[in-house]
Amino acid sequence: MNNDESWNVVYSYSRAQAIADGVLVDVTEEAKAISFKLHTVVTEHLFHGYVEPPAGLDGEGQSVTGRLHDLMVLALFAARRAVNTDRVTFKVDFLVAPGRKETIEVITHIGPGDHGEPVLTIMLPEDD
Repeated sequence: MNNDESWNVVYSYSRAQAIADGVLVDVTEEAKAISFKLHTVVTEHLFHGYVEPPAGLDGEGQSVTGRLHDLMVLALFAARRAVNTDRVTFKVDFLVAPGRKETIEVITHIGPGDHGEPVLTIMLPEDD
């Protein structure tokens, strides 16, 4: 069996690169405000597809701040219920048009960061 040093790495893409490229959106400061203690990101697909309010919801009281807060509170509740697992799934309702909401499944995953430290990623199932 080969040890890690014997493998030839063809390509690697770090978490830091993904954040710089916008593939992951760093929400660590907002996560800290609701008791998360780890570096936290949301995938671009989840952030731009659901956290950012769609056009036409201006008068509906929707904002990135509010929608992100709601997403992370539900992630926190799901994480607190989790036992012996590195991921949890939960459902979130997002207003997608006036009077119309969509329920989506979201995954919260804790795993190693670029330097082996624990980090949190919040994503849609297709982003996994």
